[in-house]
Amino acid sequence: MRKVVSGKKKFSDDPVVSIVIPTSNSEKTLPLCLQSIKDQTYLNVEVVVVDNCSMDDTAQIAKKFGTKVLLLASERSYARNLGAKEARGDFIFFVDSDMELTPTVIEECVATCINEDTDAVIIPEVSVGEGFLAECRKMEKETSVGDKFSEAPRFFRKEVFNSVGGYDENLVSGEDFDFGTRTEKAGYKIWRIKAEIMHHEGELSMKKMALKTYYYGKTLSSFVKKNPSLAMKTSCPIRYLRNIRLLRKHPIHFFGFIVIKLIEYIGYFIGVFASLLRV
Repeated sequence: MRKVVSGKKKFSDDPVVSIVIPTSNSEKTLPLCLQSIKDQTYLNVEVVVVDNCSMDDTAQIAKKFGTKVLLLASERSYARNLGAKEARGDFIFFVDSDMELTPTVIEECVATCINEDTDAVIIPEVSVGEGFLAECRKMEKETSVGDKFSEAPRFFRKEVFNSVGGYDENLVSGEDFDFGTRTEKAGYKIWRIKAEIMHHEGELSMKKMALKTYYYGKTLSSFVKKNPSLAMKTSCPIRYLRNIRLLRKHPIHFFGFIVIKLIEYIGYFIGVFASLLRV
């Protein structure tokens, strides 16, 4: 039975939304991200960029858009928590620097939280990239729509975020699913909107994907130790078969999808093995 959470803050008709963006050498993708925020139908926002001491023009680009820039040499969870601490908004929206918001995202999130008495919001993502592998990745996102172990909330009432305790700074991978699960277990209501986020992944390559999953694999043990059941559910490949009709409809991309997941799981495995050797 869902807990009853009382004493929620009442909002004005135009509450402030604080958008927190962790960055690290993000000069290629950040302008599009910030421009999409500027083009939102909901305008009462502030943007807080938490930069991991980038060596490129990330900080300068952020300042040109009038955003608040904080410097912090850290992983993503630390950056998000610092941004949330500095945020003055009634709502907090965590966005990655390679994401582009469709125009009504923030408006729909705010309306959902107020009209549906919702505490956190999941925003569907569409993968955008170049080449065959990008098309396969896009299909992967489509098979994950509505899957609670593939999608995590990004938009929160600030009081709810603080109440749950923010992101676990000991986690580098799985931190978003961990926080979403803790939010749900605390009795807070999570909703899903229709407006989408475009996730720009650039030109994908097997090497790029393998290195990324290898990096996450080296830190995966912390997630597994904290919540082995959740770690298993978010990494289990069987869940993708829930939309088997979509996979069958695009057999060539389905084959590419299988190859991508195989490469990623190998990367994870090698990363985990490497982390065990260091112990």
